[in-house]
Parts: sequence; structure tokens; C-alpha cells
Amino acid sequence: MKLTTVTQVTIDGVTQGNGGASDEDRRNGFERGGWARGAGDDETRTFITQTYQRAEAFLFGRRTYELFAGSWGSIDQAHPIGVALNKAPKYVASTTLTAPRWEGTTVLRGDLAAAIGELKAKPGGELQVHGSGILTQWLLENDLVDEMILIVIPVILGQGARLFAETGPDRALDLVESRVDSKGVTIQVYRPAGRPRYATA
Repeated sequence: MKLTTVTQVTIDGVTQGNGGASDEDRRNGFERGGWARGAGDDETRTFITQTYQRAEAFLFGRRTYELFAGSWGSIDQAHPIGVALNKAPKYVASTTLTAPRWEGTTVLRGDLAAAIGELKAKPGGELQVHGSGILTQWLLENDLVDEMILIVIPVILGQGARLFAETGPDRALDLVESRVDSKGVTIQVYRPAGRPRYATA
């Protein structure tokens, strides 16, 4: 399976608290939640829905899993994203989650890289990671990401956890697709392409 990360991010790289509630994620004094709510036009919403629908399986970090399980997994969903999430296998990278409450969930423990490698070795389909910023960083550091989708919301927050840490590994990216919608939301699809080339003296 191809491993694809899908991340909503601000212009200044923040991923924290993008969802519908302003108090969804108050870690480290974060006060500006809900910044992605209402962003994007119908075309962008269709793109996001179709992305979920093509997933063979989903991989989450623990925090994002619990947020999704509490919303999409808590009731019968008629929305196509809810249908996609509920019917597909779900995997959670966690050392602390012991009793997942969302049907179809498997907790990955032990050697995470090996476990994800086994999932990726399965034939066909796409293993998608939505949100899960810390997990996405780890996957990039371990060269496990095949494709990255960044949904960039035109807002600068000035606080919050960012997708790319202040220091970390460097990556070159090849642009696969790019579009901008009528509300200024851009969708950028990249494939990791090794290390960047730097100028030499």
C-alpha cells in the first residue's frame, strides 16, 4: 500500500486545533482552535471527501484517533467521510491505548517501523494518515511516507504545534499536483525525493 499523509496546515505551519471546536486542543496554552472550519470551497471539500473514499486503511496517532473515534466513530454516519472511516481498517500507533472503542481498530505496538512496513507490503490501495502531526513527523524521519497532501489554509496563527519542527531532517519534495480554490485554500501533493541539494562554495 502507498502511505499518504493528509494534513491541514496554516501558512505558518501550524496543525494544532484545526477542527470545529475552539477548545478542541488547548495544549501549551493554545487558544486559536477551529481555524480550518469553513475554509475551502465545494471543490476542496469534494477533493477531501474523495481522498478519504479511496483509502484502503487508515493510520492514526493516538490523539487524532481519539478525536476521530469520538466524532466519526461514535454514531452511524451517512456522510461519505464517515462511511469511509467506519468501513476501512484503522490502525493506531500508541503505547498507551489499551481498549480502542472504534470497531475495526488495531493498536500497533512494539517495532512501529516494522509494523507499518508490513502494512505497506500488502497489495494495492492506500494507507492514509490524517492529521496526526507527531506521527507524520516520525514517518517522514523514517522514510515511510510515499506521498504528502498539504491542505494550506490562508491564515497565520502565530502559536501552536507545527508540522515541521524547528530542527529536524531535511527532505526534498517533488510536486505531483497543486491547486488553489476560490477561498485561497491550496492543495499541494508531494512525493519525498531524498535530501535537498545545497549550494556549494
